[in-house]
Amino acid sequence: MNNQIIKLDFVNVFLIRVQDGFILIDTGMHQAWEKLEEELRSNGCTPNKLKLVILTHGDFDHTGNCAQLQEKYRVKIAMHQADAFMAENGTRIKLNVKTLFGGGILFLLKRLHGNTTFLAFKPDILLAGGESLEQYGFNAKIIHIPGHTKGSIGILSADGDLFVGDTLINLKKPAIGKYIESKEDLKNSLCKLNKLDIKNIYPGHGNPFLKKSFFRNKRTGFIKE
Repeated sequence: MNNQIIKLDFVNVFLIRVQDGFILIDTGMHQAWEKLEEELRSNGCTPNKLKLVILTHGDFDHTGNCAQLQEKYRVKIAMHQADAFMAENGTRIKLNVKTLFGGGILFLLKRLHGNTTFLAFKPDILLAGGESLEQYGFNAKIIHIPGHTKGSIGILSADGDLFVGDTLINLKKPAIGKYIESKEDLKNSLCKLNKLDIKNIYPGHGNPFLKKSFFRNKRTGFIKE
């Protein structure tokens, strides 16, 4: 398996090369459509080779290009059922902000989103967690990790690569994402991840990092900021 990180402004999307094609994890913001399509094309991901798009959660900076991908690439979009309403009508959930910095970023995002036409779409596949991706040539499974949003998921490969969306970030150092819908859900999700056989973590924002750089061990749990 070959993981290609595509940086679309401040958002990471991931192009996974699988048997006879590709899987795309997240899609970036609507304004980044031309760059996304250019990256797909340069990596040999033509419409007939894109097997599936998986969304780690429903935020607009991760779902912004789904409508175009459905129309032009005729690809199916998979996301957790709890976030589907966000895709279908562009609704933003109310998030708890952990820091002043996070509040500033959220303010800017709201202003940017307010000046952007959200292209609503209907997801083709509604996930619940636990699904295998082997039918798409990807030896990986879906893990439901609510906290950032109710429908946040991780995609964990058999090689130990975890694509974690905004549950964790790595802007300056590995940390919990800046925006949280439910602290209790997040705590439970992190405990779940800590028990899994994970090597590398690929966040939606920032650089990949090793699991051990954030989590201590199964007994003591995760490192608090």
